[in-house]
Amino acid sequence: MLEGIAEFISKNFPKGKAVELGIGFQPKVALKLMELGYNVLAVDWNEKAVENARKLGINAVKDDLFSPSLKLYRDAVVLYSVRPTPEIMGPIAKLSHRTGVPAVILPLSGDTVPRGFKLINHDNLAIYVYKPRTK
Repeated sequence: MLEGIAEFISKNFPKGKAVELGIGFQPKVALKLMELGYNVLAVDWNEKAVENARKLGINAVKDDLFSPSLKLYRDAVVLYSVRPTPEIMGPIAKLSHRTGVPAVILPLSGDTVPRGFKLINHDNLAIYVYKPRTK
């Protein structure tokens, strides 16, 4: 079921660098996107989550979304997060805005998504998309 967000991304964003924000220990979406031809970069603040992703063949780095290294994200075609904790949703929107890279969130049901995200229903998944204004 979670792979549905990967299918959504593949239908709506060109092949290129897709950055998973907060991969944790759930690599399914990243692996599916890699299978679909995306260059995936997984980011997490937890070093063990980064190591776990690397063991599975996923390019992964440690970064803090509250003080992100912007150079990691600027060349991406999409930023995405699967079931992010509520406290990182605001920083995800801010990162999208600052880099000009669209963001896609698949929240836990009941979580509030920041203003500016558009709800899209895709195969019974409530997916939220933020497309920053370009200059």
